[in-house]
Amino acid sequence: MKIALIAPPYPLEEAPSPPLGLCYVAAACEAAGAEVLLLDFIVSRYTPEKLRAALDAFAPDVVGATAVTMNFPDAVAIIREAKAHRPAIVTMMGGPHVSFDVDNTLRRHPELDLIVIGEGEATLAELIPALKTPRRWPDIAGIAFRRGDAVVRTPERPLIDDLNRLPLPARHLLPMSRYQALGFPASIITSRGCPNRCIFCLGRRMVGSKPRFRDPRRVVDEIAHLLTYGISRINIADDLFTADKRRVQALCAEITRRGVRFDWSAFARVNTVDPATLQAMRAAGCDSISFGIESGDPEILRRVRKGITLDQARRAVTWSRAAGLRVHASFMCGLPGESPETLARSHRFAEELGIEYGFHFLSPFPGTRVREEIAEYDLEILTDDWRQYDANQAIVRTSRLSPEEMDRFVAEVYHRQQEKTDPMEARYLQGDCSDQEYLMFEGLYRMRLVYRLLAEDMIEGARLPAGADGPDPTTALVTHIARTTRMDTPLVDRTIKALVERGYLRWETHGEESCWFWTYNNRLPHPPPGRATG
Repeated sequence: MKIALIAPPYPLEEAPSPPLGLCYVAAACEAAGAEVLLLDFIVSRYTPEKLRAALDAFAPDVVGATAVTMNFPDAVAIIREAKAHRPAIVTMMGGPHVSFDVDNTLRRHPELDLIVIGEGEATLAELIPALKTPRRWPDIAGIAFRRGDAVVRTPERPLIDDLNRLPLPARHLLPMSRYQALGFPASIITSRGCPNRCIFCLGRRMVGSKPRFRDPRRVVDEIAHLLTYGISRINIADDLFTADKRRVQALCAEITRRGVRFDWSAFARVNTVDPATLQAMRAAGCDSISFGIESGDPEILRRVRKGITLDQARRAVTWSRAAGLRVHASFMCGLPGESPETLARSHRFAEELGIEYGFHFLSPFPGTRVREEIAEYDLEILTDDWRQYDANQAIVRTSRLSPEEMDRFVAEVYHRQQEKTDPMEARYLQGDCSDQEYLMFEGLYRMRLVYRLLAEDMIEGARLPAGADGPDPTTALVTHIARTTRMDTPLVDRTIKALVERGYLRWETHGEESCWFWTYNNRLPHPPPGRATG
């Protein structure tokens, strides 16, 4: 059985990390005996021609994809292209969007044969041997498919009790060097499940209300393995990392005991931290923490069932800073009952905390309580164009706030923040900045350049005359990239040379040309046979 798994395009501006969920799916497929190809179109430009060539080379029996709401249209378009090109393949999708929009998805997209609902690893273990035999599908829990004009849902599958039984994510199938070039952290999970009831979140429904924890030793094993790729920064992407303080302490103690050194960050709730927990995290290498506060208005917090208070937020921020952690808070715009006054309270509270913060817009995803019970809330959803569900624009209105007013509010907040950073950026561009300012803006400009290198396949398209600059053609590549992007040549030079020194970019000489390519990862110069991506 050959299975091609697809990571559909995702905006690079959203700082994507290597697709952890898809790597768990790939590992489950491999454990079931399948040969797996992972096509990563997050860090490589997608084109139908590229997809067709990859499918012809690999000849899969099955093509699968995952998606969140925002990139579902791209994911299903890729599935449609794959089915049209090779009609005999079985096509399937998983992920939060299709799990909670099963009927609409299957009825509107005949190119999709099957949906894996919710947590997929145990389902795949049973499904893979039966994928080519549709008459067996009704006996497999946790899936949905069509029978004639009807949508068939099999019984719900129980969640996996022991997460330690799961194989480690199959990151060896990813072009890791591309993610490392971007400088974004890799993600891991140490648990699944969230006991909280926020009306705008899918976590509780997707992975259950009771947290399930991985053995700290196995988590640190995974971290140690990740570090062998040259990754030095990791983000813990649990639904609620600090759900159990004793477990956090045990994990931090295991990291310290084994002398595993790396920088890491985590998401937490303001009512689940205390000074001892935060100090243990800092001692184990954690340098930043993010809190979802959502609103500075107590009534809004009550209405969305956030379950926190503003005083808890104040204490959590104070304790985190005292522990030496960089603190970030996220707020939402457009929650039920939102008004100019509630937004003003949120902004004042964010400023009061004296930390980094950002505002994002409410996106009422399929499966969330706010969407399914919309009549109970002072809220109107304005579109089902899934591409707009990126939390970067207003797609709702309340009785007292229009989407235009929401957009203006967030734009004004961003403008005020820019007014603080613009002088620093000017000093950077003039070469008269502090070391901290240099690191901040050099990283920003490099990231923008790497975005373009990846999204436009610039490296793959670089065929330069060999010998023009001696045995090392890097200068010719720098000149080519600077001319193509119209970006500052010294910046391009520093960036390209750093990517070459770290082993992310290499070249081969063919005749009179130097052909550049991204390495598969910095340990493997080329993709293993049958594992090429993008």
